[in-house]
Amino acid sequence: MCSLLFEGPEVSLAEVLAAREQRAKRQKELLESAPQYTLLSATMNIPGPVKTSDELEAVFKSLTDEVERAVADAFSFLHLYRNEKTGYEYFLLLPLKKEELKKRMVALEERHPYGRLADLDVLWLEAGEVQSISREALGYPRRRCFLCDKEAKLCGRSRTHSVEAIQQKINELVSKGRMQADD
Repeated sequence: MCSLLFEGPEVSLAEVLAAREQRAKRQKELLESAPQYTLLSATMNIPGPVKTSDELEAVFKSLTDEVERAVADAFSFLHLYRNEKTGYEYFLLLPLKKEELKKRMVALEERHPYGRLADLDVLWLEAGEVQSISREALGYPRRRCFLCDKEAKLCGRSRTHSVEAIQQKINELVSKGRMQADD
């Protein structure tokens, strides 16, 4: 089943960059609509030209279901799911303190079988600008590369690993996650 993971429409770098810009604009608009709330912005870390497929959507849905369980005690002011060719997007406006929401999302990233594939950004508005809280700000270590265990951002920026090698690891991670779910 995982062989279908990367069988979807291809997108260009220009499309990905435009989508990132649109997402930042959307994040700001959402926060401006309710500046007293904290915004959770969820996307996936998927390298290469294919960002969506039925299989990837199932993985993302599993993650967003877990996010909803993690914040079930807080009333969400807004819940938005977007299925874009450039990737899935999920937004929640919540009355949680940014630190509390980030702690819950770090816990999810670390315990969920697909957590390593998620970008769970916690955002808020300060002086009219969107701010984000990092894992390190709360004393958590930076994310590690799942291929070589170096800092993930460094490997990503320097393109240390091929897209094919990363996709193979993602396939393995998803297969393992499905086996855990079946137990």
